[in-house]
Amino acid sequence: MSVFDLISMFGGLALFLYGMRVMGNGLKSGSSGAFQNAIGKVTNNPIMGFFLGLFVTAVIQSSTATIVLTSGLVAAGVISLRQSIGIIIGANVGTTVTGQIIRLLDISKSEASWTNIFTPSTLAPLACIIGILCIMMFKKMRHSGTVGTIAMGFGILFTGLLNMTAAVEPLSSSEAFANMFLELADVPVLGFLAGTAVAFLLQSSSATVGILQALSMTGQLSFGSIYAILFGIYLGDCVTTAIVCSIGAKANARRTGVIHILFNLSGMLLCLVAVLILHNATGLLDGIWSSPINSGGIANVNTIFKLSGAILLLPVCTGFEKLSYRIVKDDPSSGRADAIKQSISALNKTLYTSPALALGAAKKTITYMADLSCDAVRNALSLFEKYDANAIELIKEGEEYIDTLADRTSNYLINLSPYIREDDVKRNDTLNFYVKCINEFERIGDYAVNLTENSDDLQATGATFSEMAQNEIKVVAQALDEIMGYAKKAFIDDDTEAARSVEPIEEVVDDLVAALREGHLKRLRDGDCSIDAGFVFLDFLVNVERISDQCSNIGVYTLAENDPAIALKQHDYLRELHQGNDEFFNESYYSHKSYYMDKIAQTDKAEA
Repeated sequence: MSVFDLISMFGGLALFLYGMRVMGNGLKSGSSGAFQNAIGKVTNNPIMGFFLGLFVTAVIQSSTATIVLTSGLVAAGVISLRQSIGIIIGANVGTTVTGQIIRLLDISKSEASWTNIFTPSTLAPLACIIGILCIMMFKKMRHSGTVGTIAMGFGILFTGLLNMTAAVEPLSSSEAFANMFLELADVPVLGFLAGTAVAFLLQSSSATVGILQALSMTGQLSFGSIYAILFGIYLGDCVTTAIVCSIGAKANARRTGVIHILFNLSGMLLCLVAVLILHNATGLLDGIWSSPINSGGIANVNTIFKLSGAILLLPVCTGFEKLSYRIVKDDPSSGRADAIKQSISALNKTLYTSPALALGAAKKTITYMADLSCDAVRNALSLFEKYDANAIELIKEGEEYIDTLADRTSNYLINLSPYIREDDVKRNDTLNFYVKCINEFERIGDYAVNLTENSDDLQATGATFSEMAQNEIKVVAQALDEIMGYAKKAFIDDDTEAARSVEPIEEVVDDLVAALREGHLKRLRDGDCSIDAGFVFLDFLVNVERISDQCSNIGVYTLAENDPAIALKQHDYLRELHQGNDEFFNESYYSHKSYYMDKIAQTDKAEA
C-alpha cells in the first residue's frame, strides 16, 4: 500500500465523517416539533423509552447526540434518570442503522440490472445531484434546504466510503495484512484495544464500524477477527459519551453517562460469553469463524450484538440506575442556593439541538423565578403586621437570586434563538414571550424589596400604621395574592382563562389604591396618622399598584401568544376592555370590586 493510497484512504475517511455530520444535521433540523417534544414525554415504561431512543438515533445518525441530549433532559428535570435508561439502550441499538445503510457496498454492479441504482457508485453522485438541485434551484420551496442537506450528506458519505474501499483494495492481496487479522483472531485482546482506541479518537461507533466495513472489501476479515474489535468499539464510544455527559454536569447528568457504560459493558460480556460458548463448546460458529465476512455481515453482527444485549438487559435495566447511584454520589446540598444552582444548570446548552426541549428547560427556570418573586411579595407584606429583620435579609437575598436567574435565562434564550428556524413562528413567539415574562417577574421581585424598604422606614422612624391602615393592608395583600396566582397560572399552564382573569382584578387593585390613598390623606388631614407613617403608606400603595401592573402585563402577553389578533393590538385590546365592551371582564370586575370594597368598608366601619 503506497503513500498515495494512504492519503486517499484518510481523505475518504474525512469525507465519510463529514458526510455523516452533514446528513445528521439535516435530519435533526428537519425533525418535527412533535418528535422533539416526544423525547420529553417518556413514561416510566422502559420499552417505550427504548423504541424512542432507537428511533431518534436512527434519524439523527448519532447515539452520542441522543445520549447527550438525554443527559441534558435529566439535568433539566424534564425526565427522570429512570426514564432515561430505556432511551440510552434504544440509542445503542439505533446506531446500528448506519451500518445497515453502508452494507450497500456489497451490491455488485452489472451492466443491465435495475439494482445498479442502489450501488454506492450510482447512489453517491445521484444524491449529490439531488442535494445541489434542492439547495440552489428549488431553494424557495419549503424544506428544500433540509432535503438538499440530507441528500448532500448522504452523497458525501458514500463518496468517502468509495474512496476508502478503493484505497484499501491493494491490501486484498497483501499477505502481511491477512496475517495481521489472523493474529487478531488468535489474540482478541489486541482487536479489542484497537477498536476501543479508534472509536475513542473518532468519537463515533458508527464511523468506526463503517471503516471496518470498508476494510471488509479486501476479503481478509472474518468473524473471528472482528468480534473483539466490535466490543472495543462499544467501549470506546460509550467512554467518550460519558465524558461529554460529565463535563460541568450535575450528579444525575453524570449518571446517564455511567448507565451508558454499564449497559455496554454488560451487553459486551453477555455477547462475549455467548460467542465463546458457541465457538468453543458447541462449534456452531466454526463455519463462519475463519470465513471472509463482507460489509453486510459486519452490519448484521453489530445489530445482533446490540439487539441481543438490549433484549436481555431491558427487563433488569433498573439495576443500572441503582448502580449509578452507588458510583456517582449526590452533589452536596446548601439549601436555597443549591436549588438556584440546580435551576441554572438545567439550562443545558446540549438542548439547543432540540429547541422545544430547550424552551421547556427555560420555562422551568422562569417558573421557579416566578415562585421566588411572588413568595417575596407575600413575605414583604407580612412585615407590616410583624417586623422581622431576618425575613428582610432573606427577601433581599432572594432578589439577588431572581436577578441571577433572570440574567442567565435571558442569555440562554438569546443564545438559543439562532437554533430556531425562521419559519418556526410558534417557537420564536414562545421565546419572545418568555423573555418578556422574565422581565415582569424580575420587576415583581424588585417591588417586593421596595416593600421591605417601606417597612424599614417605619422601623427607623418609630412610626406605626393605624389599626385601620393595618386592616386595609390585609385586604390589599389578599387582592395581590389573587392576581399573582392568576398571572403565575397563566404563564405556567398557558391558561388563557387565568390570563383573562388578571385584568379585571388589576382594575380593582387600581380602585383600591385610589380609595385607600384618598382615605389615608383624610386621616393625615384629621391628624389620625403621623406624617412619617403617611408618606410610607403612600409609597406602599405605589408599589402595590406596580406589582399589579406587572401581573397585568403577564396576562396580556399570555393572551397575545395564543391570539394573533391581540398580539398585533395589545393596547387596543386593553382599551376595549376598560370601555366595558367585554362581558367576561365586566362581570369579573364588578364582582371583585364589590367583594374587596365591601371588605374595606367593613374594616373602616369596625375601626370607627
